[in-house]
Order: sequence, then C-alpha cells, then structure tokens
Amino acid sequence: METINNSSEALRPADVCKALLAALEGSEGRRRKRKRDQTPDAIGLGVKRDLLERAVAADPNPEAFEEWLLNYPRTCATPELSGPASAMARAVFDEWRLAHSLEEFRIWLENGAPSDDTKDEKPRERPSS
Repeated sequence: METINNSSEALRPADVCKALLAALEGSEGRRRKRKRDQTPDAIGLGVKRDLLERAVAADPNPEAFEEWLLNYPRTCATPELSGPASAMARAVFDEWRLAHSLEEFRIWLENGAPSDDTKDEKPRERPSS
C-alpha cells in the first residue's frame, strides 16, 4: 500500500480505499466469530468490498470523490442493492473525511489497519509425522 501522506491534499481516494479494504479483513474476522446468522453481515461487507475495489480501480480525483460515491449506487448490477450501496457510499465518504481530519485514523490506515480480529482464535496444529 502506498503511504498516505500527512498533507490532506495528498490523500487520494484510491489510497484510502486500499487501506479500507485491508480493514475489512478485521470485519471478516469479527463476523466469523459471531454465533448468529451471518447473511446480512456478508451482504453488507460484499457491498463495501465492491465499492472499495471499484474506487481503487477508478481512482477518482479527491475533489470528485463525493460525486463518484453519490453515483455509485446507479452502477449496481442488482437494483435491490442500490439502497445498501447508497448507505455504504455514505459510510465510505465519512471514513474518507475521517482520514483527512483524524491523524490517528490515518496512521492506523497507513499501518495496514491492524486488528486482532484478523488473527485465528487459536493456532492451527500441524499434523504429526
């Protein structure tokens, strides 16, 4: 991942979205540990993953990112997902603004969004020979 510089002007949506993709790994870890139906969580994380991957590929200019996010729900292949896509676009925009305004969040993203939830609960045992 490219380093996200201290200067707000240097923050590119693609860089922030790459870091947010890394943060999704922690969300996946938490989701796997829950003892309830995971279908809604999996759908939401899938919508967010698609949005972030598309933002990385499109690499919109910082000044055009808000508009890009507003238009994202129209690009959904499944019309039923336009509502969740719109909500997720708003959430990503909030995270984008947070990366600009909160140094601790930006540093966490720069460090690959580390989370204990990405680790297995217990180490896998090796088969004995």
